[in-house]
Amino acid sequence: MTSVRSYRDLLVWQKGMDLAAEVYRLSRAWPKEELYGLTSQARRAASAIPANIAEGYGRQSTASYAQFLKIARGSLNELETHSLLAERIGLAAQGPCALCLEDADELGRMLGGLINSLSKRSPRP
Repeated sequence: MTSVRSYRDLLVWQKGMDLAAEVYRLSRAWPKEELYGLTSQARRAASAIPANIAEGYGRQSTASYAQFLKIARGSLNELETHSLLAERIGLAAQGPCALCLEDADELGRMLGGLINSLSKRSPRP
């Protein structure tokens, strides 16, 4: 097991980055008229996930870190909603969208596990 020296060492952050990159790739095929609509919203939510994980990691307290992880989980739920809407209105194909949602489910479980783990720890000074 390797030690965590940076948020970049966290598997949950790495998975968040992978998901965000995948959302950017998938949304490139969406119509240009959605650039300032659903495309922008999905990309913003996707990039917020690893950004909040990183920001929380840099905080001084465990409670603050856990709060940022909860915000990341909220952004993940937002992304799932945008993905389902894109699929429902025909912007996104069902297959790639289903894979994205599977990755989102896994990331959600990872975030939940990390939040639970932090809640059992004593606060960081």
